[in-house]
Formats: sequence, C-alpha cells, structure tokens
Amino acid sequence: MSNAIEVEGLKKRYHGHEALRGVDLCVQAGSVLGLLGPNGAGKTTIVRILATLLEPDEGHAKVAGFDVLREAHRVRGRIGLAGQYAAVDELLTGRQNLLLLGRLLHLGRKRVHARAAELLDRFGLTDAADRSLSTYSGGMRRRLDLAACLIASPSVLFLDEPTTGLDPASRRSLWAMVRELVSDGVTVLLTTQYLDEADHLADRIVVVAEGRVVAEGSPDQLKRKVGEEWLEVSVALPSELGTAVAALSAVGQTRVDEHRATIALQVGDGIGGIARAAAALSEVSVDVADFALRRPTLDDVFLSLTGHPPGSAPRGG
Repeated sequence: MSNAIEVEGLKKRYHGHEALRGVDLCVQAGSVLGLLGPNGAGKTTIVRILATLLEPDEGHAKVAGFDVLREAHRVRGRIGLAGQYAAVDELLTGRQNLLLLGRLLHLGRKRVHARAAELLDRFGLTDAADRSLSTYSGGMRRRLDLAACLIASPSVLFLDEPTTGLDPASRRSLWAMVRELVSDGVTVLLTTQYLDEADHLADRIVVVAEGRVVAEGSPDQLKRKVGEEWLEVSVALPSELGTAVAALSAVGQTRVDEHRATIALQVGDGIGGIARAAAALSEVSVDVADFALRRPTLDDVFLSLTGHPPGSAPRGG
C-alpha cells in the first residue's frame, strides 16, 4: 500500500456552513503530512472524519486501506488519535492509564503489561510510571498521551495540535519521538499552528483555507512558490534609511520597515544581486549595521496563501 490515507471530494456542512468544500489529499505510508490552515479552515473536521468520529456529507476517504464509512471498525483498529489536550485520567498513575486503555481494547493481560512497560520506557516515563498524574508536568502528560495512542500499535497516527501549551524543550522532545515513530513505519497526519513544527517534521504540507486545499508540496517547494531570496539590510543610522532605499531600489524590488530601519531587497540571481547591493550602498556611503540573506519561511507561505498569520482567524473547524 503506497498511500496510508486517501481523500477525495470531502465535503461537510454545519447548519448551512460549508466546513469542507471538496478536499482531496493523500499521505504516503511511513511519512508525515502537515495539515496547515487558519483556525476555522477545516483541519480538525478533516481529522475527525478520518478518525471515524464524524461522517462526511459527500466524498470518500480511506485510512490504512479501509473506507472510513463502510469499514469504520477496521479503521479504528489501525489508528491512534491525540488531540490538543492530553486525554489521560488524572486519578490514575501513568502505568494504570496505559493498562486500562489496553484492556478496553481487549489486548490481553500479558500483552498489555508488556506493551505498557515498553511504551513507558520509550517515552522516558518509567521512573514516573507509578506516580499519580497530578505530579506530572505538561510535557510528561503529552508523552503519556502519545504513548496511550500507541498502545495498540497503530499504523496511522493523527496528531491534532499535539504540542499546544508546551514549552520549547518539551515540544522538541515530542518532535524527536514523532520522527522515531515514522522511522518505524508509522504514518502521521499532523495539524499544527506552529509553522516551525511543520517545517521540522513534515515531509509534505497541505494548506487549507475556507474548507479548500489552497496549496500542497514539500516545505521547500512551498517556500519557492512565495518568491526568491531576500537580502535584509539594516542601516546603522535611521537618518540614512531613505538614501539606502533609493540606492537599493535601483538594484531590485524593496520592502521597507521604518521602525526597524531595515530594507528587504529581492535578489533573483544569488551572489550577483548581493554584490550589486553592496556596491550600491558603498557608492552612497551608507553605514550598514547588518547584511543577511533570508529565504522565505513557512510563515511567509502561510501569509501569502491565507492573507493573515497563523492562529489569527476565529476558532472553529
């Protein structure tokens, strides 16, 4: 099976509102797809349909080779789902959470004990395994939640904004665990508002806006669609900003940030454009504080495609 997830023409309406307007996407087995979009774009609706928690009004979807409508029970046996908040029982220990879930999934006593011990070790929770969750940090709870998703060894994992509220160190720890799972052959569909997270983890990215796919490709492919590299120049004296802008405008397209006293110059021919910019500034004797080449980021991609930065639209979808 080359694709672990296949979606065609997916549509969903809520009280007359079209949350999804014909979404197509696919995720290759053993890869990470980053699903990006502003709040209300339809990301969570897609995840809920693929996880058999919601039925589409139109369209088709398969997960792990099974239809999400006709073979929902088979899909559920092959997936794991982690939402924005850790779905663990505060009254139980870490080990008890995993054992309870394993028994609910009818894994068998011997198997579930072995699997729980394996996951606690894998996620660095063995020392805290028999402590109440009230003593766990946010990062530890998220790791336990991810371990719980894996108790039945799913082949497809849905992560819906899994690092929301985590500190940078905990986020990077979770990233490492996700990459390790993918190296073991697990397929991951990740929704996130952290674009550096998608850049770090995703093999391919799908951007959705207003219920439609507006772009897809690898992170580098999407960045190239935004435009060429930009040379960012900071002048030492704000009073020389106007002179610098006039000089660089003769070299190429510029964007000016008066507050930071910086100029962004689009350079389409690499080192040649940089050399001409340096010569132009030297000719007018502008004192430069900083001179750096900047590639487009996923933030630039997001802003270009959706018209606003991530997380700025109304909640929903």
